[in-house]
Amino acid sequence: MNFQSFNPPRRILMGPGPSDISPEVLASLSRPVIGHLDPLFVGMMDEVKSLLQYAFQTKNEFTIALSAPGSAGMEACFVNLVEAGDKVIVCRNGVFGDRMIQNVTRIGAEAIVVDSAWGRAVEVDKVEQALIANPDAKFVAFVHAETSTGAVSDAKTLCALAQQHDCLTIVDAVTSLGGIEVKVDDWGIDAIYSGSQKCLSCVPGLSPISFSQKAVNVIKERKTVIQSWFLDQSLVMSYWSGDGKRSYHHTAPVNSLYGLHESLVQLQNEGLENRIARHKAQHEALAKGLAKLGIKFIVPENERLPQLNAIYIPEGADDAKVRNYLLNKYNLEIGAGLGDLAGKAWRIGLMGYAARSENVTLCLAALEDALNQ
Repeated sequence: MNFQSFNPPRRILMGPGPSDISPEVLASLSRPVIGHLDPLFVGMMDEVKSLLQYAFQTKNEFTIALSAPGSAGMEACFVNLVEAGDKVIVCRNGVFGDRMIQNVTRIGAEAIVVDSAWGRAVEVDKVEQALIANPDAKFVAFVHAETSTGAVSDAKTLCALAQQHDCLTIVDAVTSLGGIEVKVDDWGIDAIYSGSQKCLSCVPGLSPISFSQKAVNVIKERKTVIQSWFLDQSLVMSYWSGDGKRSYHHTAPVNSLYGLHESLVQLQNEGLENRIARHKAQHEALAKGLAKLGIKFIVPENERLPQLNAIYIPEGADDAKVRNYLLNKYNLEIGAGLGDLAGKAWRIGLMGYAARSENVTLCLAALEDALNQ
């Protein structure tokens, strides 16, 4: 068989991820490869740490980019902090809350599940009831921005509630980081993970994570060995430490980290507040246009993510045919529904570099054309 180079078309990515990346980030990926222990690369790693501290709004010393996607970031938080027999309050209002539960049970810990309706925020009162009923719980875990439904939960209130009951928090910020407000230190988040491919607009495959000092102490004082060698952050700490002495742990994805560095520089140059405002403005423009098409949102307005818009598929429209039409005619990708919303919803992403007026205009025109067909 005669294989040839793979040259994909230039798509406009407005699904749940990955998101579009800027020409500057794309160009950064083609820079010369250097060693992952090269002093110049180590210096860039230090800059990535500082830039991630800005993105997370934290002074946590242990703030790094894990050499794996957001799902590994999730697992890293759980396997490092939770031990067999621990009790974890897990909030589930979509697909990714369910994945948290699977992490807890695979460790041999006990998941106390707090269910909220799909398409709605985590219900704070239910979490409080679970904490009162389980005074021996050690952790509260929740998804800040549920990618499967487009709902945002009140992370600040949930973290304050966990602190009142002496619980550490584990927070999924895969879709929220860089798109809406995330304040690790002010809210008292203990362990948080995200992904490079959403609102940070970098290539997939990296997971920014941050642990508070309390979380680091839990890792250091564990009674049992962490089940995963690769995700054992007590080993990774010495690779990402800022003292100039780096212990070899694994070969870092050098060029992907170039891309993350560039995307974080762009975030800093734009400013967090400006980027958040941009996401909100583009969401409002999209919502106005969808209303004219008679398309309704799944999530109530006050619980709605600006960067991940979950909408009901109009009656009579064929889910797959519409999405294929958009892809084939307009090179435009939107996402299908997941879990309980499969076949019932579309998910339109306005994340990072993709949150631009021309994309909103194209998406609305293309959807109208597809529905007319």
